[in-house]
Amino acid sequence: MPNVPILKPEQRWECPNCTQVDVTHEAQPHTRYHACRGLKGLTAPFVPAGTHCEVKAVEREDYVGDEIVTYDGDSTPIMAIETTRDDGNDVAVLAPRARTSFGGVS
Repeated sequence: MPNVPILKPEQRWECPNCTQVDVTHEAQPHTRYHACRGLKGLTAPFVPAGTHCEVKAVEREDYVGDEIVTYDGDSTPIMAIETTRDDGNDVAVLAPRARTSFGGVS
């Protein structure tokens, strides 16, 4: 069998809101996430290095009540993380978590 080099693709990632960077070697399409200091500790996506975009937290505008929602480091309820590029946008929705009740105990 002839020597065939194994392709090991390299994808460099960066965050437009903080200084974190990452490198992956995965052939399948994927996105990396990190705890972003620039977004007050929220889990946010990295973007491919060199991508001109904005990654921002979208504040929840409706009443929270007794729902279990995601808060940023300043205790602001957040409903989504939105990545906006020149050719479109992606949104990671942070849906409230469900509560259950067993025999009157929640």
